[in-house]
Amino acid sequence: MTGTSLDLFAGRVRDNWGALTSELIQNCRVRLAELLQAPRTEAWLADLCHERPESRELYRDPVHGFVLLAHTEAEGRYRMPHDHGESWVIYGVLHGEMEMGTYARVQGPGEAPRLVKRGSTLVRPGDVQVYLPGDIHDTRCVSGPAIQFRFTARDLRLETTMVRYADQGGIWVPSA
Repeated sequence: MTGTSLDLFAGRVRDNWGALTSELIQNCRVRLAELLQAPRTEAWLADLCHERPESRELYRDPVHGFVLLAHTEAEGRYRMPHDHGESWVIYGVLHGEMEMGTYARVQGPGEAPRLVKRGSTLVRPGDVQVYLPGDIHDTRCVSGPAIQFRFTARDLRLETTMVRYADQGGIWVPSA
């Protein structure tokens, strides 16, 4: 019996799961890129593309705890800079285009911490983008609605070390 592309993705990630290494990231990155090429005729993907939910959990591993979500972003939707604490995430764009910016947190002597933008990447259908623990990034839907997959090492609702940032007069600072 052959499963769906989603089943194949989950099984391959599960079979290679382990400590955070370059090899694990590369395997998960490749698997997510493969999932983005799944036939749109598979029922789970056809439903996702038709319904375009704001957020839908596609898979949660009962042993290792990694999670795959799908998100639909309206054109212009902006998510302010944030990190994922001690977790890591891989985004993959199925439809539309997302701009993802990266930041460094800097702090001079006697100064409050602030962000400096390093740059941004336009993530198009089929592309994936990796953010490791502590990587600070923002997202903006530039062509939408965009449908993206978000693969996380664990349930981010349980992540207590995440930091979100707020714009205070043109300077990004940790929000309270």
